[in-house]
Amino acid sequence: MASNRIGRINEEIQKELSSAIRNLKDPRVQNTMISITHVEATPDLRYAKVYVSFLEEDKASDALKGLKSASGYLRRELGSALQLRYTPELVWALDDSITYGAKMMKLINSLDTGNDEE
Repeated sequence: MASNRIGRINEEIQKELSSAIRNLKDPRVQNTMISITHVEATPDLRYAKVYVSFLEEDKASDALKGLKSASGYLRRELGSALQLRYTPELVWALDDSITYGAKMMKLINSLDTGNDEE
């Protein structure tokens, strides 16, 4: 039962952070497209690891620094939106699964099909 609760809280954190990131005034964050792909909160809800991916890979490191610097503001916004005893501390992690998937698709599509029926 607790895992269902944590899963629902993870989804709510993801939804609230997605809307709060749009309101950030940091140019490092404003100038790039950011996607929150997954959130993993610890069972005691003290920490939440937030996986983000970026559309422009060259701006990813600057945008991640911007998110880390805005972590306090985002945590406060999260605490006011969610009614939890503890607002989790946000730990940001770069999620490169989308770029990895695109790279694999490109490799698969570049393979020769080998259907030489003679």
